[in-house]
Amino acid sequence: MTIKDRFGKWREEIYGKAVARFPERKKEFKTSYGETVEPVYIPSCEEETYLETRGFPGLYPYTRGVQPTMYRGRLWTMRQYAGFGTAEESNKRYKYLLENGQTGLSVAFDLPTQIGYDSDHPMSDGEVGKVGVAIDSLKDMEILFDGIPLGNVSTSMTINSTASVLLAMYIAVAEKQGFSADKLNGTIQNDILKEYIARGTYRFPPKPSMRLITDIFEFCANHVPKWNTISISGYHIREAGSNAVQEVAFTLADGIAYVDAAIKAGLDVDVFAPRLSFFFNAHNNLLEEVAKFRAARRLWSEIMKDRFNAENPKSQMLRFHTQTAGCTLTAQQPDNNIVRVAIQTLAATLGGTQSLHTNSRDEALALPTEESVRVALRTQQIIGHESGIADTVDPLAGSYYVESLTDSIYEKAKKYIAKIDELGGMVEAIEKGFVQQEVQDSAYHYQMAVENGDEVVVGVNKFQMKETPPSNLLKVDPAIQASQIKKINEVKKERDNDLVKRSLEDIRKAAQTGENLMPQIVEAVKAYATLGEITGTMQEVFGEHKESVVL
Repeated sequence: MTIKDRFGKWREEIYGKAVARFPERKKEFKTSYGETVEPVYIPSCEEETYLETRGFPGLYPYTRGVQPTMYRGRLWTMRQYAGFGTAEESNKRYKYLLENGQTGLSVAFDLPTQIGYDSDHPMSDGEVGKVGVAIDSLKDMEILFDGIPLGNVSTSMTINSTASVLLAMYIAVAEKQGFSADKLNGTIQNDILKEYIARGTYRFPPKPSMRLITDIFEFCANHVPKWNTISISGYHIREAGSNAVQEVAFTLADGIAYVDAAIKAGLDVDVFAPRLSFFFNAHNNLLEEVAKFRAARRLWSEIMKDRFNAENPKSQMLRFHTQTAGCTLTAQQPDNNIVRVAIQTLAATLGGTQSLHTNSRDEALALPTEESVRVALRTQQIIGHESGIADTVDPLAGSYYVESLTDSIYEKAKKYIAKIDELGGMVEAIEKGFVQQEVQDSAYHYQMAVENGDEVVVGVNKFQMKETPPSNLLKVDPAIQASQIKKINEVKKERDNDLVKRSLEDIRKAAQTGENLMPQIVEAVKAYATLGEITGTMQEVFGEHKESVVL
């Protein structure tokens, strides 16, 4: 009798009778993407398909990890996302984090900076320094990294529509510190497609935005070879309400669009693809999340090898940063968030992430305090040094459930990508509203499940308690906007305004002619042209994107 036959007999005679006597907690157990979770799993990967679908760490298809030794060599980069208020305040927070054992910087910018408005623009009112640091000119960037040698740290910058300008500022600061661009390590998010899907910090329409991204690919391949030119981000798609399958599918479909655009721009896939990176969310369903990361690696390696004929093994590797799930944090009983973040940290590290940010317990209420940030960082350090999960590579491989979930997510994500191909690709799918509608539907169904109690959120719809109002929250001083405006006025008074005018005209001409914009942007930044001036000049040529309403 085969294992499958024996399993059927057990399910009918043993399991069925037990459930009849003692009903289970739920009528149905399901994954985030609606698949029924079986009571028991048996081997699903036959030995003859193991090498094709799993393989070994560091080898195609990279299901089990992109490095042969993973965390046995060194732990993941502990990169806490930080930035608020002024450059001076954020600089102090970065130094505090580095002193407490953080191994990489991650910069949060305020909304005006993300969209390309200076702090003195009417659109910036009330938002300066609120959700990140305000950067108006090279002067602010110099202050932000004062005393932090950029040639010796790895920096991630969460910036998209204005990624070209902030990267140029980073390069200029490094050069002032004595570090050439070819010595710099780090990442810009630079993923504009997910902004149209889920987040909204876009400025230009999709086509010129894609052109800027390929300009950055080309420029960095020639001048900043160690820089990760894009972090293709599923994080915000998941925050907007997608399930695990949609997060993988839509993120990799965005990646396909970027690779397509770069190849059409004349770039060699094996030159730029090794510097592509990804950014995923880590949710509470521990085993599903581990499987998600494994499935994403397998699917991306297949896409790069079979669709794009990439031959360089590094072109086939899906390297990714992870952030724990902000949307799972609750304002109620905020200390519960420490436990949620610990579970999500395990999911990311058991799934093989290359770097990780852990959210703080008070982030559903305000920007995190130093104490909360320290607890979040210590969570990573305890798991990395005390839990033992870093002692072997891909420790959950062979779990019948994890392997089944890995196959399931892989297959379902692959079907989504095929559907997007039928629609003409990711840009067209976004313009038609397909992706947005799928995410909205998923978010709606989850919210309904919370409201009717099918999904339990501890402290929110079950196990509630009376609580005193929170205290000692971090608050950003609204006077920061006036301070930033004063800085802008001082910069404009002290700089060579004729040089600025010429540099902005060079950007305008490059935008019109189609030549690579990065050299002109770097020169404008060095002349202390402001972020708003540079972005505004490009908008005069590219236009401004207006969102289509999807119902």
